[in-house]
Amino acid sequence: MNLKIIAEKAEKFARDEIEKYGLPWIEHFNISLEKGIKIAEKLWANIELVKIWVSLMDVKLWQAFSEKRVWEHVKMSSEATKEFLKDFEIDKKTFEIIIEAVEWHHWKEKFDNLEAEITANADCYRFISPKGIFYFFSVLGRRFWDDLWKIVENVESKMDEKMNIVSLDFVKQELEPVYKNMKKYFKESK
Repeated sequence: MNLKIIAEKAEKFARDEIEKYGLPWIEHFNISLEKGIKIAEKLWANIELVKIWVSLMDVKLWQAFSEKRVWEHVKMSSEATKEFLKDFEIDKKTFEIIIEAVEWHHWKEKFDNLEAEITANADCYRFISPKGIFYFFSVLGRRFWDDLWKIVENVESKMDEKMNIVSLDFVKQELEPVYKNMKKYFKESK
């Protein structure tokens, strides 16, 4: 089992899906992949596992969104990941932790391994970092161009969801000031 090859193919699979369907947005994918790698390096974690999970966690987001069942995207991405992994000789334990990380990237009270926790935290940068927030605003602006408050409501809701997921102290220290300032701006604008 070569995790580097699996990570490369997982990233290609994810990028092909994004190019074909448009979700998750490539900019958001890049944010979480870059942050996942940096966090893994800082914590001496398995970078290849983090790359695999970041690549596969939202691989079926577009299909779920287009079928108006976006909340099922985690389950759908998990099923797609199981199918994807069939092409590789992978031990049962690694298979199970890859699936678990995909399934728990939105929330788990306590993570069973560091790489899954890193993946969930890296995903939070998509909606709490300045770059992620402004990109989210621009995308929602194209969809809800005539309703600014609907855009703000969506951004604020996603920020709240993701702030509740952040579990690594140094990630919290980085994202919390951005979160608090944006919440202040939203409140003042209403």
